[in-house]
Amino acid sequence: MILIETIRAMRTAVRNFRTVGQSVGFVPTMGFLHEGHLSLVRASKARADRTVVSIFVNPAQFGPDEDLERYPRDLARDRALLEREGVDVLFHPSREEMYPEGFRTSVEVRGLQDPLCGRSRPGHFAGVATVCLKLFEIVRPDEAYFGQKDAQQAVLVRRMAQDLNLDLEVVVRPTVRETDGLAMSSRNGYLSPEERAAAPVLYRSLERARALYEAGERDAGRIAEAVRGAIGGEPLAAVEYVDVVDPAELLPLERIEGAALVALAVRFGSTRLIDNILIQAKET
Repeated sequence: MILIETIRAMRTAVRNFRTVGQSVGFVPTMGFLHEGHLSLVRASKARADRTVVSIFVNPAQFGPDEDLERYPRDLARDRALLEREGVDVLFHPSREEMYPEGFRTSVEVRGLQDPLCGRSRPGHFAGVATVCLKLFEIVRPDEAYFGQKDAQQAVLVRRMAQDLNLDLEVVVRPTVRETDGLAMSSRNGYLSPEERAAAPVLYRSLERARALYEAGERDAGRIAEAVRGAIGGEPLAAVEYVDVVDPAELLPLERIEGAALVALAVRFGSTRLIDNILIQAKET
C-alpha cells in the first residue's frame, strides 16, 4: 500500500492507474477505522481494480463546540488495517493541503442539508459536501462508497454528484452493527461502560418501528412516537430527534405509502449517536 500526502501525488497515482485501463474505487473516511469502514473497502475491492482510502478529519464539518480536536485518531492502526485488506493507496492529506490559506469556497445541497442532523449542526453538511467534492476531484473514482448509517450524508452526496454531473457512482452499503445491534461508529469509543451498555436501545427502538410497520401501521407519527417511547425507557438516553421521512428527499411523512427512513439522534452524556433504518413493503 502506498501512503500519499499531497494532492499532486494522488492525482499522479490515479493517472497511472488510468493509463493501464484500471478502474478506481474510493472510500472517504475520517479514520479510526472499524468494521463498517472495512466493509466499504471490501465492496470497493470486489468491483474496482484499485482501491483508494482517504483519511482526513475534515474541520469544515465540525461546529465550534464539537469534537474536532478530540476526534479519535490512530494512523498507525489504520494503516495496518488497510494493509491487511489489500488497499492500494492511503491518501492522508494535511489540513493545509486540503484548505490552503485563502480558501473560501463551499458547496451546499439546499433542502437536503437542513432537516434531521442539519437542524442542530448548521454548516455541517456544507462541510461534508465541500470536502467530498474536493476528494472526488482529486481521486476521480469510478465509484465512491458510503455507509447507510450516515443516511443523510449519503443522500446528500448522491444528489450533489447527480446535480453537478460528476462522473462517478455513489454506492451506499448497509450499516454494520455490533452483535448487540449498536451501529459501528468511531464515536462509540467515547461512551462510558454504562453508556455503552445502554446504547443498543437505539437499534431496539428502530426494530420496534419496523415491527409496527410490518404489523400494518402506516401513521408516521405513531411510529415515531413508539420509537421515542422505547428510547425513553433508558434513563441515560436523551433524544435529539426521531423523524420518519422520505428516503430520497428527507421530507417528513404523515403516512407511509412506499418506503420510509426512520432516523434518530440521541445523546448519551456528551456523546451524540445517530442511527436509522429503511422500512418498506416486502416484495412478493
